[in-house]
Amino acid sequence: MSNAKMIQSDISSVLTLQEMAAIDHELEHVPYKSGAAIDALKIVQAERGWVSDESLQAIAKYLDMSAEELEGVATFYNLIYRRPVGEKVILFCDSVSCWISGCDSIKATISDTLGVDYGETTEDNRYTLLPVPCLGACDRAPVMMVGDDLVTHLDTHKISEIFASSKSGDQS
Repeated sequence: MSNAKMIQSDISSVLTLQEMAAIDHELEHVPYKSGAAIDALKIVQAERGWVSDESLQAIAKYLDMSAEELEGVATFYNLIYRRPVGEKVILFCDSVSCWISGCDSIKATISDTLGVDYGETTEDNRYTLLPVPCLGACDRAPVMMVGDDLVTHLDTHKISEIFASSKSGDQS
């Protein structure tokens, strides 16, 4: 078996046909394969929830990059998850605007309610709490994203409403 076929075989044993097709679509829009690095990482993460080492290495081979180069991209872009995360990721803004608006006490309420700190996932695998430097909604601080939903003007009452089902153990 030729080296090229062996590399292709290694890649296709990790990446699905749908993932490779989606990456190929992105490659049509960039002059260099490495230009699709973030999109390729996002494609795999959308299918799997995170990007494993094995997936990262396969993507790197597919894009003719070193795994180290792609790791640099993945770790720079804070919305690429390199470890498993919960069903919903809570991106909690800890920028200056949110800090001035009391985000420390809001974060403490979230941690107490869910039983997790930054970088941790709830026991039921529903939520992962991650800090972010800014969500771009400083005029509505403090803010966070829960999954795809931006939640603004946070206070302890809103936190209680949002996570009431988690505290009671409701799995709905």
